[in-house]
Amino acid sequence: MKANLTIFLFFLTLFSLEINAQESVYQDGESLKFRMHYGFVTAGYATLDIEEKTLKGKEVFHIKGYGVTTGMTKLFFNVEDRYQSYVEKGTDRPLRFVRKINEGGYKKDLRIDFNHENQQATISDFKYDKTTVASFPKDAQDMVSAFYYLRNNLDTKNIKVGHEEDLDMYFDKGVHKFKMKFLGRETLKTTFGQVPCLKFRPYVEAGRVFKEKESLTVWVSDDQNKIPIVIKADLAVGSLKASLSEFRGLKHSFRIIVD
Repeated sequence: MKANLTIFLFFLTLFSLEINAQESVYQDGESLKFRMHYGFVTAGYATLDIEEKTLKGKEVFHIKGYGVTTGMTKLFFNVEDRYQSYVEKGTDRPLRFVRKINEGGYKKDLRIDFNHENQQATISDFKYDKTTVASFPKDAQDMVSAFYYLRNNLDTKNIKVGHEEDLDMYFDKGVHKFKMKFLGRETLKTTFGQVPCLKFRPYVEAGRVFKEKESLTVWVSDDQNKIPIVIKADLAVGSLKASLSEFRGLKHSFRIIVD
């Protein structure tokens, strides 16, 4: 059960391309809500919201992720997770990442401040009242910023089936490497209508949570928004889905084929 909401927010970050300064495809006020479910049973909800702010004299998008279990799932495993990323406008680089989670008593309360000039990260662990400094790779992303980086930089018009991308991510005091493959295009039937999607297969570590390293599939809208529509994970304890249930404030038209 430990896979639920945290895994979903983690899924959103398994993408990367070389940084290019350009106009963002997302904007202040964008909000996405997802329903987490095992079959017909709702396990919880997750949200992603964007607000324009200033951090250390730089204009940023403050991205807030929130996940919580509901109903019977909450009775057996209570989860309340909060993620925040402060992404610099024009570079798509994270300046600050916050992870505050409580998963059935398992807690983390971390803040990472990124200095991209010297590639040093200052990690503040509020749970243990400890601060450390560590290096990170050039152009590394955090668990939330990477998804928004993808939206601004992925060339979806020319991407070919089988194309793979590697990503350096920095979180929890260390560097984590991930890879994903583009599987092709597919149209999904959703509550909004038929939605043309890009289909990806992020590689994950098999074992405690996932059945095997190819247990995860992500469908992203095949339009300028590039928002997640469905995320499916074959877990060691069953199959979990996250489905887009609400959206507002999109900068571009949401491509839907009406039945």
